[in-house]
Amino acid sequence: MPLKFSVLSLFPQQVRQALDFSMTRRALEKGLIELETVDIRDFAVNEYGQVDDAPYGGGRGMVMMCEPIYRAWQSVVSDSQDVRTIYLSPAGQVFDHRKAREYSVEEQLVFICGHYEGVDRRVLDQIGVEEVSIGNFILTGGELAATVMIDAISRFIPGVLPDEEAWRIDSFSDGLLEWPQYTRPAVWREREVPGVLRSGHQADIDRERRLMQLLETLQKKPFLLQQTPIDPQLWELLAERLAMQRDALDESTE
Repeated sequence: MPLKFSVLSLFPQQVRQALDFSMTRRALEKGLIELETVDIRDFAVNEYGQVDDAPYGGGRGMVMMCEPIYRAWQSVVSDSQDVRTIYLSPAGQVFDHRKAREYSVEEQLVFICGHYEGVDRRVLDQIGVEEVSIGNFILTGGELAATVMIDAISRFIPGVLPDEEAWRIDSFSDGLLEWPQYTRPAVWREREVPGVLRSGHQADIDRERRLMQLLETLQKKPFLLQQTPIDPQLWELLAERLAMQRDALDESTE
């Protein structure tokens, strides 16, 4: 059974349009994933289509009401299927590579996309949502965050990527950033591709790429190195490489 993504939104067309390209489009066409978008306005509390109201206690903006969201949620869940419901919120746990892989084995994921000043807390508690964030910043609504998560999660589903092993060498797949990539020409504007990558010796190439991974991670996201077991020999090679870079820098400044 394919993983079913159900997105509850005031702007469902935004979700459809964002996922109607490239990898996710092919996955949908092949039936590897399912996408269901639900307009929360279809479950409005009155004939005027009301889905929000002023916040208790005063304050700016409007708050999305409980009942339309709860009805929309009930319309997509069933007792026969395991469901995890995600509320996109800057206050939530930050979404990452490991979480994407964890979600990829679920039967159904429901995304609640907030807008305005947010969602009445009671409906989130009633449903039992997982609050998830894609970063420490604010978006206009949860739709973009939902599409980011759907894209990342889908990569782990068998058949979605053209190369079944592709995700295994992505950044974060082993806890580190991916190594830098190069293609032709070998020399571009006096910048040369590292010679070992053109040597044809796969063992040397693999070792060089691993060193590049370590350097890339050390320079850009060093905290990841504390979370990932590294072969002691690689640490020694990394120290040698850093010493060589330092010596080269010293020579260039003399």
